[in-house]
Amino acid sequence: MAGDANGLEPMTVTQATYLKTLADQMHEPKAFEQGLSRSEASRRIDVLREKIRIWELPPHTD
Repeated sequence: MAGDANGLEPMTVTQATYLKTLADQMHEPKAFEQGLSRSEASRRIDVLREKIRIWELPPHTD
């Protein structure tokens, strides 16, 4: 199987480390699982990064 054409290649060590760090930071341990595909790890990283971005926005005041 060449490349990641079907999205099932295993996540990289770098992805696993980063995903675990983000999951811990956001107190969402279920976001990290061993054995994820590269594409699923990437999706979860994107979701957690967006949550962090929103969380870090200044509060809205009227």
